[in-house]
Amino acid sequence: MTYDELLMDADHEQLIVKEKPLINNDGRIYKNRIAIRTDLTDIEKSCVLAEELGHYYTTVGDILDQSDDGNRKQEMRARLWAYDKKIGLHGIINAYEARRTSIDEMADFFDVTPEFLRDAIKCYKGKYGHYVTLDNYIIFFEPNLSVAKMIWD
Repeated sequence: MTYDELLMDADHEQLIVKEKPLINNDGRIYKNRIAIRTDLTDIEKSCVLAEELGHYYTTVGDILDQSDDGNRKQEMRARLWAYDKKIGLHGIINAYEARRTSIDEMADFFDVTPEFLRDAIKCYKGKYGHYVTLDNYIIFFEPNLSVAKMIWD
């Protein structure tokens, strides 16, 4: 999803998204207001907005204190929501089917930064282990991201 598509999703949820000259964060959410740092690229804004929407859907209360276990779990839940929204396991399969196999090619395919994609892969590896099966595919997270189609005789 592009930044504009995520803005439409936010609008549908009656969230107010404003670009602001933030100093300490790329994005923040408070109640129904989301602030996105103005000097980011549209792709970076898209990644940040996806995470802030993840907070809207999955987070309760102020979780700024990341030394708290519960807050860290909520942060990871919001990030997983963003990774699933922008990438997802089906998306990884679609990228491989489109022959987008390098990190840069896949990041372009998903309209995300390479860093966001690497973080998503790391998150998926933490959730699913070294590999996961989905439909007729195996997605391997180790030693490198790869997808194999299972063929049954």
